[in-house]
Amino acid sequence: MVPARSKVRPRYTPARMSEGENQGQHPRAGRCAIIGRPNVGKSTLLNALLGQKLVIATPRPGTTRSCVLGVYASDNPPTQIAFVDTPGLERPKGALGRVLSDSARRGLTDSDVTVLLTEAPKKTGTPELDDKDRTALQALEAFDMPVILAINKVDRLKDKSKLLPFIEAYRKARAFVAVVPISATRRINLDALVSEIRGNLPEGLLYDADFLTDRPERFFVSELIREAAMLNTRQEVPYGIACELETYREEPEIVRIEGTLIVEKASHKAIVIGNQGETIKRISTQAREQIEALLGRKVYLRLWVKAVPGWTRDPVKARHLAIKEGDA
Repeated sequence: MVPARSKVRPRYTPARMSEGENQGQHPRAGRCAIIGRPNVGKSTLLNALLGQKLVIATPRPGTTRSCVLGVYASDNPPTQIAFVDTPGLERPKGALGRVLSDSARRGLTDSDVTVLLTEAPKKTGTPELDDKDRTALQALEAFDMPVILAINKVDRLKDKSKLLPFIEAYRKARAFVAVVPISATRRINLDALVSEIRGNLPEGLLYDADFLTDRPERFFVSELIREAAMLNTRQEVPYGIACELETYREEPEIVRIEGTLIVEKASHKAIVIGNQGETIKRISTQAREQIEALLGRKVYLRLWVKAVPGWTRDPVKARHLAIKEGDA
């Protein structure tokens, strides 16, 4: 498992209720899927709610490939929310796109409530439903559960009056139990979002107090390597990058990790390696620093690069390399 919460300094602390306010509050717990189109801020929101970096986040589409569970916990009032970060929902392109779309839909299974995350309108004029959100709305039609609309990035909207017609446009598309404007990066209104989610959960608790996720450490290590690779390569490369760990060995003084970055073209392999190996060195350094922060230990990291032609177009290879079902 990843380190306990106490080993990572929280960046966001839920508001505490007074003893008087907390009287009569029964424990509530349940599962909440976070869905939406790519790059709307789902992973950033999950990290902000947990108060630590659990999942990777980049400006590149296709960053999130697997559903990742992270448990939010608070004592006042007693609450446990098993958030599920999901891949971005959009019309799938190729085998990898279909794998990610299927993965996102599976994330909705067994959820008690769903947060549909969109973002505040950028354009002037009459606000309307963003066409890119229609895929997520259509996916919700197959599930009978309360849905909360969370409108992200409201901090960039100077004229907040634009939110009202924007919200009305979305309410015409489906009924929401609540609408909450937020900013995941600035942690604006996250208490209100948690409160709305909690109100739609059943009574009782589900997890031990220190439980954070059901994924093993090596899953997150692999993801941090892939994040560093995505952030240090050109636009055409990141979507086709995967990472496989070859060695993960814990020793008394150090954790030794060896892994392979997989790309789908020989030309992409050259880009990832870089001139005289400069790019792969930069990727290794950034990834190692992030892994050491995660594990709280010294790390030795060695990376190779391998081309697997057309893996994003092969359904079997796409599922194996993208979803990492063996790490679930």
